[in-house]
Amino acid sequence: MPNRLGSETSPYLLQHADNPVDWYPWGEEALNLAKQLDKPILLSVGYSACHWCHVMAHESFEDAEVAAVMNRHFINIKVDREERPDIDQIYQTAHNMLSQRSGGWPLTVFITPDQEPFFSGTYFPKTPRYQLPGFPDLIRRIAEFYHDRKADLAEQNSQLMQALARTVPTANTVVTAGRDTLQLGFTQLRSNFDFEYGGFGSAPKFPNHADLAYLMRRAGDGNQEAGDMALQMLQNMAAGGIYDQLGGGFCRYSVDERWAIPHFEKMLYDNGQLLSLYVDGWQMLQDKSSPLAGRFIAVVEETMGWLLREMRSPQGAFYSSLDADSLNEHGEGEEGKFYVWQTAEAKGLLTSDEYAVASRCFGLDRAPNFEDHAWHLFLAADPAEDEKALLQSARSKLFAAREERIRPGRDDKVLTSWNALVIKGIARAGRVLNRPEWIEAAQQAVDFIHSRLWVDGRLLATCKDEVAHLNAYLDDYAFLLDALLEVMQADYREQDMVFAEELAEALLEEFQSEAGGFYFTGHSHEVLIHRPKQGYDNATPSGNGVAAVALQRLGHILGEPRYLQAAENTLKAFDGMMSRNPAACPSLMMALEEFMQPPTIVILRGEPSAMSEWRDRINQQYVPNLLCFCLDASIRSLPETLSRKYTDDVNAWVCHGVECLPAINRLDVLMKSLQHLI
Repeated sequence: MPNRLGSETSPYLLQHADNPVDWYPWGEEALNLAKQLDKPILLSVGYSACHWCHVMAHESFEDAEVAAVMNRHFINIKVDREERPDIDQIYQTAHNMLSQRSGGWPLTVFITPDQEPFFSGTYFPKTPRYQLPGFPDLIRRIAEFYHDRKADLAEQNSQLMQALARTVPTANTVVTAGRDTLQLGFTQLRSNFDFEYGGFGSAPKFPNHADLAYLMRRAGDGNQEAGDMALQMLQNMAAGGIYDQLGGGFCRYSVDERWAIPHFEKMLYDNGQLLSLYVDGWQMLQDKSSPLAGRFIAVVEETMGWLLREMRSPQGAFYSSLDADSLNEHGEGEEGKFYVWQTAEAKGLLTSDEYAVASRCFGLDRAPNFEDHAWHLFLAADPAEDEKALLQSARSKLFAAREERIRPGRDDKVLTSWNALVIKGIARAGRVLNRPEWIEAAQQAVDFIHSRLWVDGRLLATCKDEVAHLNAYLDDYAFLLDALLEVMQADYREQDMVFAEELAEALLEEFQSEAGGFYFTGHSHEVLIHRPKQGYDNATPSGNGVAAVALQRLGHILGEPRYLQAAENTLKAFDGMMSRNPAACPSLMMALEEFMQPPTIVILRGEPSAMSEWRDRINQQYVPNLLCFCLDASIRSLPETLSRKYTDDVNAWVCHGVECLPAINRLDVLMKSLQHLI
């Protein structure tokens, strides 16, 4: 019989609705029942695209005998970490403290009826292997410990709660971090950089978006080595199997140090951030006609193609992820099945000339690099000029054949924060590469959020099948505010500026801490055992770092000191963290950089056709601390700080802080005035 997950909106929870485990969603019913029965809670956190979540579900949660043990001893709660990042964040931190190991998914945590964790792990097999205990035996022992060792449990929980409280930073009276801290951040990143293959550390290797963005910022400040590191990393990821060489888009991470074999899930947040980074990388290249520049443009175009083709809802918002697994002939999930090839299959689809080029360029002429003697494509060699058409024809044929396979599952819920990351990437790509249709796609996603997920002056976190719910988190507000600043530079709309101001006000009212910085959950949020205030960057950037950047920028644009003060207070709150370990919080470091040297704001006014050349010249350059607003004559309502009367075909004003230079009516004079930034 179905359990209590059948009425949930989360695709991940619905995957478990027919388990024999008596799952509850997180909520008062389950928590109160645990107290009434004095039963510990087995909390299982995962997400729909997670391969090892599927493995544990198949081995244990779909097994009637294992489920019987779970139901007998525990109240079982299943959580989608994408809908409830607040719960995930708390218990990932607790897992790290309890086990002294990094976390991941599935996250398996045993908690008291008062929500206090006392034992945790990630994946557990049904029977002992991988140096892990069998799950049924483990949970019997944990249930015995809970009932027989209450005093020990209380002492451990007291110590853990104190440790969690110490993770919330307290503010300094001033910001002591400075230029030397920016340099220390680079030095720390450099010490962990792989100069052979690009990226940080060894296998498994992740895109590390915020670290990569920080290297680019250092390059924009004159650090040539940082720029070389960033470009090498972008180049090697684009050539690797972490990038879908046929369909576009990036997988979550590489299981090897060469970027060749990925973990095959595709996440919206990765691809939104990487869009921005590849556009920035293209801007950094001096020779825009070079093969590398062409490769970066191709990555952006192909990733955009994937997003619009496979991840966009009919209403214009973007879905969350594609699964790592596809079903095999036995109806079981098999990781990578959709993407890998046998050489005989590829050869049968192509002409001999096409196969000769494709096999050399995609590594099919080398030894198999995946399980069961299969090949996963990567860019093993560049085609010669006279081979490019053949390779493109081969790609098209292989892609068409792949489309006939059983597709990976898609998580079709809409998350506000992840949509904001992709909105920013799409708007930036559309602005820099002059693709109006992309800018329109970004605006349509903004409009979806504004119309469906902005209710009574507050954001909601998620929407599925027209049902929007859950109070939004700091990341939702901060990422969306940051994205709106990018969208308005691509194509200024009056309603977007109004929305940005409303978001900023709600952000301050709902999340601001008296001690500086922002809590992850709002003041009106459900009370949990801990209220995080995080500064570190992970797969998504730090909400505090992004909020500080966005509020500073909006504060300078509008001349609003409250926004600037909130950003400064955030830097004070995390000053100690930045000074000790700047490489762990690059988003905050970028906020620090703009705190020390506010961004330059360029205001262009004129007819759109006349402004296009000016805009294109500015967009050719990588200038991370420049904001440019092209405001045509049809815009009726502008903030006073952006309102200017133009007297020529185009007028430009260059503003630093509260001071603006006199109007400029020649493009060469404008570019000369910006030369110190380039």
